[in-house]
Amino acid sequence: MALSEFDLIRRYFSDLTPLRDDVALGIGDDCALLDVPEGMELAVSIDTLVAGVHFLADVEPETLGHKALAVNLSDLAAMGAEPAWVTLALALPEVNEVWLEAFSCGFAALASRAGVSLVGGDTTRGPLTLTLQVHGFVPRGSALRRDGAQPGDRICVSGRLGDAALGLRLLQGEANLSEPERSQLIDRLQRPQPRLALGQALRGLASAAIDISDGLLADLGHILQASGVGARLQLARLPLSDAVRRTADWGLPLAGGDDYELCFTLPPAELSRLWPLSEQLGLAISEIGEITAAPGLVCEQADATIWRPSAKGYDHFASHE
Repeated sequence: MALSEFDLIRRYFSDLTPLRDDVALGIGDDCALLDVPEGMELAVSIDTLVAGVHFLADVEPETLGHKALAVNLSDLAAMGAEPAWVTLALALPEVNEVWLEAFSCGFAALASRAGVSLVGGDTTRGPLTLTLQVHGFVPRGSALRRDGAQPGDRICVSGRLGDAALGLRLLQGEANLSEPERSQLIDRLQRPQPRLALGQALRGLASAAIDISDGLLADLGHILQASGVGARLQLARLPLSDAVRRTADWGLPLAGGDDYELCFTLPPAELSRLWPLSEQLGLAISEIGEITAAPGLVCEQADATIWRPSAKGYDHFASHE
């Protein structure tokens, strides 16, 4: 007998994640009842992932469960917030219990590591679509924002850039690499790691921050616009894997998207605090440029020539010829 909507919720989602002490009432009523700790602000973000747009339709469901939550947690990381709760609205073309079991396992594993409780949501029939809303806490007045960058601030990024974009090319048959590089790059695309610990450590240190989802140029551009400044990037300083470096294609790390690393700015006097933090977290952090008073984003190559991008990053509503 086919599962009803409420059977589906009870079987796969009601007890999927541990119940936090700040959840007075979770799944099973018209609303969740949640407590925000005193002295904290609530950070909230929502994202929708659509099959064929944000992920390939044949992606493994366990992997999709991880990524759906990870990309939302990355927004909390960019604000320096501690994750708390998540809601999930899931549209399915049909009820496939094997798919649901694997998806929920991938989702639950990351939720457990991040300390997140699933507190509500919805299920419906339709093209495969996932909408998640995440909620996190940040001490009042200490959230990382996009509008604080100042001329002279240094621009830094975590991890490596361009791996996910090259991983997508591999899946689409537009590139060819041997193992283990192929597996590593595809894993970077399908299983991003939200930089939550880094985001929280940057509170009181970074002047501005954002997560890199649509490509470095596009996302750094949001900081520049919000702060009313410009930037000069040193392309030779970009942290690249050997595989991305061999392509000699700056479009991968600058406009490829799906990196889910953090890009942040900070005064030069604070740079020395980054390297112990990098070692403590086991996460590479690279200084890649400087904020300027003059508007615009300049990309300077090692020979001092200027590289001019043909695209700045992913845009859902731009023309894709």
